[in-house]
Amino acid sequence: MLDALRLLACLACAEAAPVALPPDVAAVDVELVLAVDISLSMDEKEFALQRAGYVEALRHPEFIQAVRAGKTGRIALAYFEWAGTVRDDAVIGWQIIDSAESANTFADKVAARPFRSFRGTSISTALSFGTGLLEGTGFDAERSVIDISGDGPNNIGPPVTSTRDAAVAKGIVINGLPILIHPSPTFSHLDQYYAQCVVGGPGSFVLPIYAAAEFSTAIRRKLILEVSGLGDEAKVLPVDADTPVDCLRGERDRRFLSDPYFPELDR
Repeated sequence: MLDALRLLACLACAEAAPVALPPDVAAVDVELVLAVDISLSMDEKEFALQRAGYVEALRHPEFIQAVRAGKTGRIALAYFEWAGTVRDDAVIGWQIIDSAESANTFADKVAARPFRSFRGTSISTALSFGTGLLEGTGFDAERSVIDISGDGPNNIGPPVTSTRDAAVAKGIVINGLPILIHPSPTFSHLDQYYAQCVVGGPGSFVLPIYAAAEFSTAIRRKLILEVSGLGDEAKVLPVDADTPVDCLRGERDRRFLSDPYFPELDR
């Protein structure tokens, strides 16, 4: 009888104890993918400012402090550049950031990338690629986030809204960094386009950049919000219901490109 009571007590203790993670699974506060636009619509100065903004943000003590202040004190970070597609050599793979040293190592990799751009602006392809990076990472994360920057609407590939919705359905939060330093005269509401057509998920937000001087501080602010999980408090850009946006406008404007996803646009 005594042995049976001891066995029951041991079973109760086992049920109350937290389940240990497998040895190959790292617990992190957030898995964060940085998706950076390098399309031809970005001039060399804008591209250099954008690159410097990410490098400075990753090195900044406030970013590192935000990482260390989390529950686990570390995040998982990946980076890729995109335009009409995502090329194999445009990706910096997953790395755990848990200190100034690891953050600087990642920033060095970003800074060392060659400057280059190519045609097309496929936000949908970028979101799909980012979603793929977040699947099966081997991390145990409370949140999964895609941070996407860009200076124009989706104009090639699947509809951006369907790709956005598919990512959100998997529990991914998408935040946007629309760049309006040289806004297109035919597409002046890129900030609202991002708010209504690109971002999604609990606490998602849009942080527009309207001037070159805002790059560094805006990127740093955005990364800190994402690492801290404070998107709900950010309220950076509410959706303006009075400014409805055609989420297929970019595809409609790109009539010279034959796109199998939108054959009706070529008629």
